[in-house]
Amino acid sequence: MSEDHISIYEYLGGEKTVRSLAYRFYDLMDTLEEVKELRAIHPTSLEESKEKFFQFLSGWFGGPQLYVQQYGHPRLRMRHMPFPIDKKARNSWMHCMKITLYEHIPNKEIRQQIEASFAKLATHMQNQPEK
Repeated sequence: MSEDHISIYEYLGGEKTVRSLAYRFYDLMDTLEEVKELRAIHPTSLEESKEKFFQFLSGWFGGPQLYVQQYGHPRLRMRHMPFPIDKKARNSWMHCMKITLYEHIPNKEIRQQIEASFAKLATHMQNQPEK
């Protein structure tokens, strides 16, 4: 969205929808059999992950910088280095995200723009060579 338009955060409906999106993403990760390897590298309880993801997305979508206020700069790649993220993990993450975006964003063009941004981010997080 351009500067003369509302932020994605506002477009989505603010805190309520962004929180729902973040939580739904992790609910999918917790239940979809096809992403069980991705789920396995996460803590047993996903409650903290859900809340941190909501805080991150709030700022990433142009809303309040909740994550930065509490934890500082996200430094996502550095924070994820301890976890093996290969192409399969990246694709599993994107699988959960695509479903979540489809459920939360009815506008296909906006959904595709957000999905493309997430795809770049997910690829950047890969820290394992392809096999």
